[in-house]
Amino acid sequence: MSRTEAELTQADYEALATLRYALRKFLDFSTSAAQEAGLPPQQHQALLAIRGMSVGEAMTVGMLAERLLIAPHTATELATRLVKGGYILRETDPADRRRQTLRLTEKAEASLRHLSAIHLREIRIMAPELIALLTRLHEKASSQG
Repeated sequence: MSRTEAELTQADYEALATLRYALRKFLDFSTSAAQEAGLPPQQHQALLAIRGMSVGEAMTVGMLAERLLIAPHTATELATRLVKGGYILRETDPADRRRQTLRLTEKAEASLRHLSAIHLREIRIMAPELIALLTRLHEKASSQG
């Protein structure tokens, strides 16, 4: 048993359990919000990943798979569903014609604006609790050296 494992306290377990609970509450909120907006949660995550790319960078299916932690063929199927739903466009990359990039449509932008606003509101509500938990865990880790 490592020194760190032996030094775990009841407070550590409580903080970890509370953190997992808070994260699960947020994920449940996110899933429900996406479904109420007519999007499966994975499609919402894909739209956010595409929109969240740095300015000047283009999202590819491979990058989408990486960002969502899914297999490339799953990302391809997801992109196909989003194209069929009118949420994204697939475009040939002018710099590399073998590569396709993904771009949001106005329909996707509108859905994402709505969902992102309510997600940010929820995060602002949860932030004090999460910050306190993370601070406690970080201070414990810092004191152990």
